[in-house]
Amino acid sequence: MTVEITSEFVTLRAGGTLIVLAASKGGRARMVYAGPDLQSASPEDLVALAARQHAPGGPEQPIAPSLLNCIGTGHPSPPGLLAHSRSQHWALDPRVAGVKVSAPGQVTILTRDEPSGLMVGHSIALCEASGVANFATALSTNTDTDFALEWCSALCLPLDPRFSRLTSFTGKWAREFQTEELAPIRGSFLRENRAGRTSHDSYPGFYCGTDTTGEGHGVAAAFHLAWNGNHRLRLDRLADETFSLQAGELLLPGEITITKGMSYVTPTLLASFSDEGYGAATRGLHRWLRANRLKPDLPRPVHYNTWEAVYFDQTPGRLFALAKQAAEVGAERFVLDDGWFGARRNDRAGLGDWHVSDAIYPDGLKPLADHVRSLGMEFGLWFEPEMVNPDSDLYRAHPDWVLEMDEVEPIASRHQLPVDMTLPVVRDYLFERIDSLVSDLGIAYIKWDMNRDIQHPGGADGRPAAHRNAKAIQLLLDRLREAHPDLVIESCSSGGARADYAMLERTDRVWTSDNNDARARHAIMRGAGYFLPLEVLGNHVGPKTCHITGRRFPMHFRAGTAVFGHMGMELDLAKENDADRAVLAKAIDLYKAHRALIHSGDYYRLETASHINAIGVVSANRDEALYQVAILDQHPAPHPPRLHFAGLGRDRRYRLAIEWPEHHAAEISTFTGSALMDYGLQLPQSLPDTCLIYHLKEER
Repeated sequence: MTVEITSEFVTLRAGGTLIVLAASKGGRARMVYAGPDLQSASPEDLVALAARQHAPGGPEQPIAPSLLNCIGTGHPSPPGLLAHSRSQHWALDPRVAGVKVSAPGQVTILTRDEPSGLMVGHSIALCEASGVANFATALSTNTDTDFALEWCSALCLPLDPRFSRLTSFTGKWAREFQTEELAPIRGSFLRENRAGRTSHDSYPGFYCGTDTTGEGHGVAAAFHLAWNGNHRLRLDRLADETFSLQAGELLLPGEITITKGMSYVTPTLLASFSDEGYGAATRGLHRWLRANRLKPDLPRPVHYNTWEAVYFDQTPGRLFALAKQAAEVGAERFVLDDGWFGARRNDRAGLGDWHVSDAIYPDGLKPLADHVRSLGMEFGLWFEPEMVNPDSDLYRAHPDWVLEMDEVEPIASRHQLPVDMTLPVVRDYLFERIDSLVSDLGIAYIKWDMNRDIQHPGGADGRPAAHRNAKAIQLLLDRLREAHPDLVIESCSSGGARADYAMLERTDRVWTSDNNDARARHAIMRGAGYFLPLEVLGNHVGPKTCHITGRRFPMHFRAGTAVFGHMGMELDLAKENDADRAVLAKAIDLYKAHRALIHSGDYYRLETASHINAIGVVSANRDEALYQVAILDQHPAPHPPRLHFAGLGRDRRYRLAIEWPEHHAAEISTFTGSALMDYGLQLPQSLPDTCLIYHLKEER
């Protein structure tokens, strides 16, 4: 890793990425280059190569972009910073006041708008392990002038003008992380989220590439905004073909005011650049997340969650039996879902009353927790701390503890209202309840749910509180992590509606989707894998008939699908026959045998026909790999296509074996990596809804 600062330029190099900024004191800071490393290229080379002549009909001197393209600079792109002081000082033009190395591999460029006194600090960092760039902007003032902030991007980041393809990520409840391919754009692409959470339909990330970029070749870039609340992403291609990105928090009117003694810091924008295709950009993000957010070597026990087995019918005897059956097939963690507290016999009542129900559990939950541990499993519990039912003791006692807007009718959703997490008394109540239960019951795992959008985030002071509420959630989670460092927390939000890197700074697992349909799950997991490594993606074996889609799948397909991810179960084992329970147990054994590889290996998406989904994980030294191939529909040709593996050592020889379905398990032969990748393996004839798992081990 290198950081070089001269009177004119700032240069950062790490992990195959190069960032060059112009930052002359008194001038406008600007990004000269951000992308894959250009070996031996100097800042002066890049500036000279990018020099432009006068454009007829335009300014006499071309207006160079700056880090936020403020209105005062006159740059024609949409400004990345909009702020004013009582309708004055709206044409901001911050100039460089200084540059400092603020941390290893990180610089801060300090700028100041002299007429107004607004100070803007740009933080730029590179991660040595991944080459991923981090960008954030901080606003402050040491004057008595107050600034109303309307918009601040983490950066206005110039992009490679060759980028002509955009992949964005959208979806809905039970159909998260769907990829959306967009052709070249002129003008603006805008995606906004006002859900009060990361959202199902507007994931804060996207990929850029060219018409010829593939998984393993071509220039590409991946971007993610690490924020668990409202956000805005935009891409702008101007008439002169320059292309740039903005990403930041979507602020409601009057939400942020910059005053003396306080500051506002944007969410961090992460960028992974690649000249080896989309796959390398993905692996960069995964490496960054593992190095900077995830607990190292965190065990990922096989999960059993009670929800689709019992729903609200929490009969202790039935749960005791389920725990025994779960342990028998190989579960290592047992999680009791919604329905254990207060008057919570359905979703209309009891939410917020975080006391174990005496009516269901006259002896409390300790007998169940002890029973689970006696079977060799951890005990986990479901919470939805951020919501309350109007029909609850909590709401009757504290109707003022909810987010609402005066003179605006609340929007009903799931029979619940959002709790005002900005109130310290609310956070204290929730912390006391969760902390007590974790301590008293020896809880090892929490499923932290959040099941509705927040349309009216009004605080007790009448001001919009979306920003403050998102920050307050972080505060409560941080407090719990500090009190219980070994507690594992899952981020669930009616499935995958809060699966961002800000939450993964405080949680350890994402519930990828409420949809356990094994066929649908492949698209969901593939989409999520663009940003999240397999070890954080909960992937469960559901019932034979999916409760959401109504489709039926054999156990071999259900279980084989769940192996790639953080494997779990969410089905009534008493309704599965002996043969299917035996198949499930073998799939769990397969997961355990390869868990270390699945959860640490480099992730590859294989390029296949649309009716096949194939992914793989390859060990860091390329001596072992595991690939999952799902046949999702009939093969259009008489014979299946060849499968081209990826990520292997070209000159190495691998022993190839099929390990799933277990009745087809067999060693095929040994082959070179180049033959497996470039020539490919002929797939066997398989019916739709078949999941094949291949294991490769280097032969020495």
